Amino acid sequence: MKNALKGILALAALLAALLIPGMALANKGSVTIEAPDAAKKGEEVTVNLNVGHCCVNKMHYVNWVYLQANGKEVKRWTYTAKELPPSPKFSLEYKYKLTGDTDLKAEANCNLHGSSGPASAKIKAKQ
Repeated sequence: MKNALKGILALAALLAALLIPGMALANKGSVTIEAPDAAKKGEEVTVNLNVGHCCVNKMHYVNWVYLQANGKEVKRWTYTAKELPPSPKFSLEYKYKLTGDTDLKAEANCNLHGSSGPASAKIKAKQ
């Protein structure tokens, strides 16, 4: 019984030693927004989201990214262990028809560690 307990403790210590350095490298999903500062009302603008994360594997990845315009979700990208993001750092593009001044908000989420918080940008509508 004592030998079995020692074996379990040794295995737990080995697993902790292997996992802790990986945890130190782990991070939350992050996103930045690239969009024009201003555009004509009615014009279609391109919004680029630059998503960042430390890794992509079946156990640790960005599982969703969303884009909101004036508080309304206009696009959501969802990833799973079977349909992973293309790489740890990737870009997403969305075409948006400007109807007026627009507040953009985007967020990316890691399936294990969550999000580093939303990013925001504004587009001023010109007549």
